[in-house]
Amino acid sequence: MPTRTWWIAVLFCIGSTCFTVGPLPVYEQWVGARWVGLTFFVGSIFFTSASYLCFVEACNAPDAVVTDGTKHHGPLKLVSWRPHSIDWWSTGVQLVGTVYFNVMTFLAMYDNWDVHQENRLVWRPDAIGSICFLIASYLAWAEVCHSAGRLRFRDLSWWVVVLNLAGSVFFGLSAIGAYTLPSSGEVVDLWLDNAGTVLGGICFFIAAAMLVPEARTDR
Repeated sequence: MPTRTWWIAVLFCIGSTCFTVGPLPVYEQWVGARWVGLTFFVGSIFFTSASYLCFVEACNAPDAVVTDGTKHHGPLKLVSWRPHSIDWWSTGVQLVGTVYFNVMTFLAMYDNWDVHQENRLVWRPDAIGSICFLIASYLAWAEVCHSAGRLRFRDLSWWVVVLNLAGSVFFGLSAIGAYTLPSSGEVVDLWLDNAGTVLGGICFFIAAAMLVPEARTDR
């Protein structure tokens, strides 16, 4: 199994754990609100690290196969331009989304924003990051399935992209619930905000853990 794939799985698992544990009321009661915010921020850093490694994977995907079945591998590229690769677009958009989550979780640790600042500085990056995750997950789904609705229950790669897509949907629902109403200063739905984050984190964790057997199967 490639070392890079192993690190991607580990980093995503750690980040997902942070987002799964962070919204739990018992965790906040145990560590306090300040540490909850720090947990989200640390989790977003792990997400960004894993996403960048995914992007590097896409940047270095082999372009040609010779007659004996081996693939051409050039020098490692940290960034490349591959606009015709769905995987490149998917990992690139996902990376942008994680950066928005970095911004959101960092600014969310400051709890003295007014309603308009909260929506502009915290909720907006959250919403943009969630949209990026949805787009990236759909592109990954399209690449694996080669169509929008093909079911491949026996394919491990299919389950990985399906779980990532489900996680992105849950994160999107969380962003909807996290919007602060200017009229009352309350969020739209705190339960939806927390539940969406927890369920999304669980989906991302399982998908990340499945990368290890998937890589072994591909090899």
